[in-house]
Amino acid sequence: MELWKRNLWILWTTQVISLMSFGFGLPFLPLYIIEDLGVTSEAQVNLWTSILAAAPAITMGIMAPIWGKLSDQYGRKLMILRAMFSAVIVIGLMGAVSNVYQLLTLRLLQGLLTGTVTAAAAFVGSNTPRDHLTDALGVISSSTFIGYSLGPMIGGLFAKFFGYRMSFYLGGAIMLIGALMVTFLISEDKSTLKKKTEEKVSLFKSYGNVLIPTVIAALITLFFLRISRTIFSPYLALFVKKFVAPENVSSVTGLLTGLVGFSTAFASMNIGKITRRFDKFKVLPTLVLSGVVVMAMLTQYDKLAALLGVNGLVLFSIIYMLFFVIVGGIEPIVTSTSAMSVDASERGALFGLQGMVGSMAWAAAPAIAAPIVYSNPIETVLYVVPIVMMIIFIASIKLKKSVSNTEEKEMAL
Repeated sequence: MELWKRNLWILWTTQVISLMSFGFGLPFLPLYIIEDLGVTSEAQVNLWTSILAAAPAITMGIMAPIWGKLSDQYGRKLMILRAMFSAVIVIGLMGAVSNVYQLLTLRLLQGLLTGTVTAAAAFVGSNTPRDHLTDALGVISSSTFIGYSLGPMIGGLFAKFFGYRMSFYLGGAIMLIGALMVTFLISEDKSTLKKKTEEKVSLFKSYGNVLIPTVIAALITLFFLRISRTIFSPYLALFVKKFVAPENVSSVTGLLTGLVGFSTAFASMNIGKITRRFDKFKVLPTLVLSGVVVMAMLTQYDKLAALLGVNGLVLFSIIYMLFFVIVGGIEPIVTSTSAMSVDASERGALFGLQGMVGSMAWAAAPAIAAPIVYSNPIETVLYVVPIVMMIIFIASIKLKKSVSNTEEKEMAL
């Protein structure tokens, strides 16, 4: 097997393990702060859920460009190891906190020191032949969703019997397994790193070389895509709590999160095959507009459920899963388009930028949602997503024009 393929599938396995370990406890933070950390007021729970969701995003947004720059110079494997071994410590300590302020501190450290998704994407984006980038990034993206699916599914059941604290401890232990696999099984192509003579290039100049129009358009698209994907997820457990008995909230939330993740992973892994048969920029707007329609339906899930005579949570879950299938198809198209537009030696910086933008969106989502849920039902947040998807549609058109302009200039040369 070629080295890049071997690395891809080993890294896919380790990232499933990595993201699964995060998923053991993090989706249940609202329940954790209620049952173990003494926050009981509904308004305070909603507020702290938003703060804890935004905290790592802010610090990760600060650090992602720095880690991306360092990965181009010193190795993307090193950055994966930094992220995973840091996560072992941070996740484990989350199970030992005694108040919500200690948990907030660890969430801030999570953003500063971890970031396995960005590190893995930078490795794949830099060590994969150009013709296979969309497929490879789709595969590695699917590991994120599968990991986040398995984690809550298993973690929800684990928490039901052993408590949320033990879920964090188990998550840290599983992360350690993934970190050791990267240490001993992954081999990096050193030729994709910057030459020694280039190491003293400033951070701003390095990113100035990467910030071409195509990349800027892709980053804008990704920013709003991540908002659409994350704005409701911190409140999912609180939403499920309205439909099921208290003792079943964690397991049902985990099951729903798992089904959503597997649906997204399926789309991520198969979108490359579709774009090889059809122009990716014909597929992209169709997917985005489908997302608008689906989320518009989701805002009316209760009325549709009454009309169809089905359980509201079941119908909500089906429509919610369909939306994430669409999102899973969009992201690999956007990330591969931007990766193809820069040199392999700059792709660590590129994925650092993508990590920063993703973190900014991760922080913006709860900032948008918090004032909405503070005085309204949490389902009200869903109305934001169709609007965001329309912004994504406009950004995707700009991305297509930018790629077309670049190709025309290259042909003229």
